[in-house]
Amino acid sequence: MHSSNMKLEFIIRKIQITAVFLIFLGSFLGFGLEILKMVEKLEINLADLLLLFIYIEVMGMTRVYLLSEEIRITYPLIIAITAISRLIILQKKDLDPSILIYESLAILILALAIIALRLRYLKILEPKKNQK
Repeated sequence: MHSSNMKLEFIIRKIQITAVFLIFLGSFLGFGLEILKMVEKLEINLADLLLLFIYIEVMGMTRVYLLSEEIRITYPLIIAITAISRLIILQKKDLDPSILIYESLAILILALAIIALRLRYLKILEPKKNQK
């Protein structure tokens, strides 16, 4: 039974590595294609730069996963903030203004989540041990 568990873990790990490699490759290719589009148009705008930043963050997240076999939750949160920011920039101006408020609130909630996650490492927030 122990041997079959080891085999299964090995197979799952290989699938994970392959999937993460494909994600990295897709991000790398997307980054390169986006650069080519900017060069062809001879135009760079903020939405394009934010998309490049998203690609870089995804590549960084895959690198960290391959090195440590874990994903820090702040990576997807930062990517989400960047993606929503890009969405705001790309929106047409004739849309309902309340949509902008909801998107801004989403960014605020994600930013507060990042702060909360970082605060958990502060020593002053650690539970106090009983002193006798």
